[in-house]
Amino acid sequence: METRRVGRSGLRVSRLGLGTLTWGRDTDEHEASEQLRDFADAGGTLVSTAASGSGEAEELLGALLDDVVPRRDLVLALRVGSRGLGAARRTDGSRRSLLADLDDSLARLRTDHVDLLLLGGTDRGPTARSAAERGDDGPGDGGAPVEESLAALAEAQRSGRARYTGLAEHGAWQTARAAALAQAGGAPLAAVEVEHSLVARWADVDLRDAAAASGVGLLARSPLGGGVLTGKYRHALPADSRAASPHLVHVVEPHLDPSARGVVEAVRTAADGLERSPLEVALAWAADRPGVASAVTGARTAAQLRAALAGEDLRLPAPIRAALDEVSSARTAVGRP
Repeated sequence: METRRVGRSGLRVSRLGLGTLTWGRDTDEHEASEQLRDFADAGGTLVSTAASGSGEAEELLGALLDDVVPRRDLVLALRVGSRGLGAARRTDGSRRSLLADLDDSLARLRTDHVDLLLLGGTDRGPTARSAAERGDDGPGDGGAPVEESLAALAEAQRSGRARYTGLAEHGAWQTARAAALAQAGGAPLAAVEVEHSLVARWADVDLRDAAAASGVGLLARSPLGGGVLTGKYRHALPADSRAASPHLVHVVEPHLDPSARGVVEAVRTAADGLERSPLEVALAWAADRPGVASAVTGARTAAQLRAALAGEDLRLPAPIRAALDEVSSARTAVGRP
């Protein structure tokens, strides 16, 4: 699998990343072990997890490290500072909370460091206006000044508990401001992880430019739009799908509105023409967006992950990419933090 440099940092990650959102809840140890092994065998390195909920995903991942795949072969990305899902998500960017979250996560992961530590941002749904318009203070807006949050990230880096640092779910102005402050403080940010797909294109408005100007690489989270872009929801709501799961419906629901249907059909048409699957087309679009270092996709089963890995060789022809860009242009407001 292709590896890429993250922004202007020295960190390199695989073109596709592995998300662990369902691990420990919908994905059991057997399936998770198979996923991790298949991912590493395909050349994947970036594995993303979060200090949220009761830590089931981290505990499961920690139990598999070294037993299934050597820890040194993986790039572990950890998001801290936000807890809960969807509308229930709450942030706390205080030094006390961030460093406590990190230490707790390291214990669950059974490792002494993560390769990329990400400061989680506020998630107020797809209809939320920009943070600047809401009056939020930016990174660490859960009651702590941005300088305190960034100082905690820098301390984690100096102590060796984190090799690189960055942001997650932050807008353009927040990212630019944080990157400038971090650079001035001698601990530059490497990455910003955001939702980015053909049905959630808000990052195309200004974040990609802000990140590029700041030397920050993009990690595209949920590149399949919670599974919507695979076409599984075209005619029904599968009983075993994320949309049917009370704790994951928030991932899918914003992408089930009428304006997304045309995008889903366009992806299907492109897939038919290329003799590939819609999943492969949607993933290739996200992975090869300008500035994107890795597209981070999660899977409930090992079979689903193998379907994603099978399309790693796909690079979309320019005319098809342009057509998908055009048909999805109305989705630039969806997913905005």
